[in-house]
Amino acid sequence: MKHIKKNELFELKDFLILWSTQSVSQLGSSITSFALTLWLYEKTGSSLSTAALTICSYAPYVLMSIFAGALTDRFDKKKTMLGCDVFAVTCTIIVFVLFRTNRLMVWHLYVLNAISGLMNTVQQPASEVAMTLIIPEKYYQKTSGLRSLSNSLVSILNPLIATALYSFAGLNGVIAADVGSFTIAFVALLFFIRIPENKSEKRERVMNLAKEGLVFLKENQLIMTLILFMSGVNLVASAFDATLPGYVLPNPKGGSSVLGIVTSCSGVAMIIGSLIVSALPKPKDRVKVIYLTMLFSLGTENFLLAFSREPVLWCIGQMIGWLLVPVMSANLDVILRTTIPVELQGRVYACRNTLQFFTIPIGLFLGGFMVDHVCEPIMSDYGNISILKTLFGSGKGSGAALMMFVLGVSGSLICIITGGKLKKYQYNEK
Repeated sequence: MKHIKKNELFELKDFLILWSTQSVSQLGSSITSFALTLWLYEKTGSSLSTAALTICSYAPYVLMSIFAGALTDRFDKKKTMLGCDVFAVTCTIIVFVLFRTNRLMVWHLYVLNAISGLMNTVQQPASEVAMTLIIPEKYYQKTSGLRSLSNSLVSILNPLIATALYSFAGLNGVIAADVGSFTIAFVALLFFIRIPENKSEKRERVMNLAKEGLVFLKENQLIMTLILFMSGVNLVASAFDATLPGYVLPNPKGGSSVLGIVTSCSGVAMIIGSLIVSALPKPKDRVKVIYLTMLFSLGTENFLLAFSREPVLWCIGQMIGWLLVPVMSANLDVILRTTIPVELQGRVYACRNTLQFFTIPIGLFLGGFMVDHVCEPIMSDYGNISILKTLFGSGKGSGAALMMFVLGVSGSLICIITGGKLKKYQYNEK
């Protein structure tokens, strides 16, 4: 057993170095992003202004992913990742200089966030292809679980560390930590990680390469259907994220501290789920696992929160909703990596990013709009009807509970309908 573990460590050496150092860098970037949100809210007192930070960083990711993926297929993966890291840390340093000279303004953050988002748009598909090149295929599921674990830890730790650093050391301390984490990741990637060259990389025009990614998806209906399915899941999940504060904060048993606890439960659940998926054997039907795990998540969490009034049950709902997400993610990751030729992965992953994630800002908008302008007014006018009052409660927040119910129905239907379509496709793993 020890011999096997030593072999695994040797075979996964490059992955473990890249994964661990990039996770540290991701934590540093997340800490800065959270701290800048705190700083901006202190300056403006506007939730919309702080939300615009996310929009500015996310818009390039959705709009430019297709072309960014073509670029990553055209150029050396390691150089692309290093270049993007340098641009991103430069933006952070500019923020630091502007802050220290008392010249930092809101529009500076929007512009710099957009640039950082663009760099992430290019780096992400390059990183995905790099992972494929350095991970032996037999370890795809295990390494996907480890990546989900690190993402979960970042989601739990970054608000805690950011709040503590921002309180004791201010924005100076936060940015120093971010630059330090970048240095660790940059040095590790530059000197200690060897990413094999992809001999089949093409030097064609970017537009032609981008078109190839779309053509591949069009010709591979299993992958396209899975991506569209996940776009529907993201629509419901992002609408849930927009609804949750309006559900917890006004509740007599809720409040900001309870919202923080409930939100952190998702990260805890994903850590547990990541450990589970790392230990699970290869499933017989990965496609079935994907839509059944999402049916379980969306069909339980939303309904449990819609009909409950106790914070303990809200936490249980979050745990249930996120526990199997790493299982879904690992199986989807294996299908993509084993189905998409490595020379096409950059452009196909980039097309996937646009198609799968464009629903997130839509869901955030719809969730907030539906709660404020549809569900809350309905419960305000008709909340005294006994069945509505029994199911969703009364007063402010009952409209958000109604929205949770709508999301539960919508999410379940998406999983059931798409599951029926996916049954006709065959996935044969090597």
